[in-house]
Amino acid sequence: MAQGEPTPDPPRAARLTTASVAPMPLLLTGRGFRQTLEQAGALALYAPLEGGAETRLLRRLRAAGYHHHLCSARGLGDPEAFLFALHGVRPPHLGHQSIGRGAAVGTVERVMPQLGAALEGTGPILLWLLEGQVLSTAELASLLALTRREPRLKIVVEMGGSRALRWRPLAELL
Repeated sequence: MAQGEPTPDPPRAARLTTASVAPMPLLLTGRGFRQTLEQAGALALYAPLEGGAETRLLRRLRAAGYHHHLCSARGLGDPEAFLFALHGVRPPHLGHQSIGRGAAVGTVERVMPQLGAALEGTGPILLWLLEGQVLSTAELASLLALTRREPRLKIVVEMGGSRALRWRPLAELL
């Protein structure tokens, strides 16, 4: 090359191999995730928005013997009462209604605990919470306290999106 001529661009394959973001493996064993979950008790999960990785992790944990319960963190209320105790739920207020027997807010319906059937067994229990970014610090702390009080219970909280699948103990967020 003569002096002053522009240098040619490297081939496309060479540019792709120098990327700083490591690609997600096609086969995710989930061993490291499970070990971290069993040590910490509760994990904050950041998954790629296109999905798929969290489903593979959930499938690996089910194969390892976990009984799982998948639910949204929105409307969770008091986590201890929602998960472990018989609790009351009122129907949503739909505007002007008769205030005769049920008052304007409706009658209270008694609802079984969400983890009631899973607590009867002896195996480990996994609670997978979607949309965990709406939970307050106090609610996250109460979830962490539940895992300490019930050692079979493990909790995974999806805290939002990320370019690559990553997780960390929930205690580090508090």
